[in-house]
Amino acid sequence: MKRAVCVAIAIITIMGLMTGCASNVVFKRNSADMDVLKSNIEFSFDVFSRLNEEDSDKNIFISPLSISTALSMTVQGAENTTKDDIMKALKYDGQDLEKVNECYKYLLDYLSKADKNIELDINNSIWIKEGKKIKKDFLNVNKDVFNAYVTELDFSKESAADDINKWISKSTKNKITKMIDSPIPDNIVMYLINAIYFKGGWAEKFNKDHTFNTEFHTDGGEAKEVMMMTRKGKIEYGAKDDFKVVRLPYGKGKTSMYCVLPAENVSINDFIKDLDADKWEEIKNSVSKVEDVILNIPRFKIEYGIKDLKDCLISMGMGKAFSDEADFSGMSDEGLCISNVLHKAIIEVNEEGSEAAGVTVVEMKETAAILDPPSFIADRPFLFFITEDITGTILFMGKLYDSEKY
Repeated sequence: MKRAVCVAIAIITIMGLMTGCASNVVFKRNSADMDVLKSNIEFSFDVFSRLNEEDSDKNIFISPLSISTALSMTVQGAENTTKDDIMKALKYDGQDLEKVNECYKYLLDYLSKADKNIELDINNSIWIKEGKKIKKDFLNVNKDVFNAYVTELDFSKESAADDINKWISKSTKNKITKMIDSPIPDNIVMYLINAIYFKGGWAEKFNKDHTFNTEFHTDGGEAKEVMMMTRKGKIEYGAKDDFKVVRLPYGKGKTSMYCVLPAENVSINDFIKDLDADKWEEIKNSVSKVEDVILNIPRFKIEYGIKDLKDCLISMGMGKAFSDEADFSGMSDEGLCISNVLHKAIIEVNEEGSEAAGVTVVEMKETAAILDPPSFIADRPFLFFITEDITGTILFMGKLYDSEKY
């Protein structure tokens, strides 16, 4: 029989931050805000599910908030159907962008102050190719809503990529040190970047002396040695026919890790296929404090990426944003489209707590001019000339008005 080992899914979720625990910081919950939060959760599971289809036999770890924040910054400069497509992919369709922005501005401020006993740093930046004209309204809304650091940079310099990577490294406490390769291609105009760093100690730590060596069994039947953390006592626990779940709080309890273990007769990939916002509510609502729970979870590290999200986002309906038909006229009068959306995330979980970082880079490039291919199809009357080109003398000239098979 396979040993029960928790699989971490949806770590550090927004809704997990709103568990009603006592705090001096309170998140307002009007209907518009709740719509945005629900959209973020739906987006989280959609992205996760699609990535799992690509990496069904691999570890996956992402920061959905990082991805959605970077794309929410980008949509500020989108217009018409390009804007509609990105809003739909983000699950914001039918919502007013100004209302989304109001919620995001408050949310990002709230998250930074929610629990003084944990570190949660969220930083945004926009890097513009020197000399390129980016509209002030687009930059101003990103400064105001997302507190984005905006700067121009000579992308032709060999050090340009290093400058951007240094910002990423600083924003993630050196956990993620490189996202941009040098040299930066000539057609790249701008980078929109979100970086998130999290470090939280368990509200109730595991005793290192109780950690033991054992086996972890993959769905593929492999047995891997792991160091298993363990404790027993009152734990927030839930169970249904197809899963078991524990909630492990960090700090003062406003952030937590939910570990969800599918039933033994349910593969992890099949479980993920059915995992959406409604299922997530069912999982969370099943949790209550239970005495004498035996809890075993492995110490682990995951480094996921650098993952190109282009195919994933195109499958979610954002194809136009990556094409020459993209409309980012709210950013610039020059034709722009998204070149790539890159994401990297890492996590370490041990007896003390968890440390995680995620970075999302939206790379904007110039679009190619859409022109009809050149052609000369002489299927109607035309003129012709034979000339001597040094003097410009016309030696012969004519008109072919009618033609027969020769």
